[in-house]
Amino acid sequence: MQQIKDAPAGPIKVPGPDHPITIERNPHQVVISMAGRIIARTRDALTLREAAYPAVHYVPRKDVDMALLQRTDHSTYCPYKGDCAYFSIPLGGERSTNAVWTYEAPHPAVVSIKDHLAFYPDRVDAIEERP
Repeated sequence: MQQIKDAPAGPIKVPGPDHPITIERNPHQVVISMAGRIIARTRDALTLREAAYPAVHYVPRKDVDMALLQRTDHSTYCPYKGDCAYFSIPLGGERSTNAVWTYEAPHPAVVSIKDHLAFYPDRVDAIEERP
């Protein structure tokens, strides 16, 4: 997520040909695990593709074991998506600090990711797509 930087809320940019963003329902079950525990399991994930960045799975908050997450004070801003809040996964130790992000009030162009969480692949043990 290189386009996001530490900053207060700023300008709003709309996805377009120069910076496309698509969001589609993922037809697979998405399972995210850490330290032998399932953090999230859903058949309702959204896959967001943004410009040349790797695809990101956004999992509905209702399908995440929120008791395994700890909200942090870290925040960032993306001009295409909005203000971003973060959670750590204590089970993962330092590696899993700010491992999870969410846009609680996303810009209109990406409003479908509201109430969803995304996970950094290198800060959890696995993000699997299962049939």
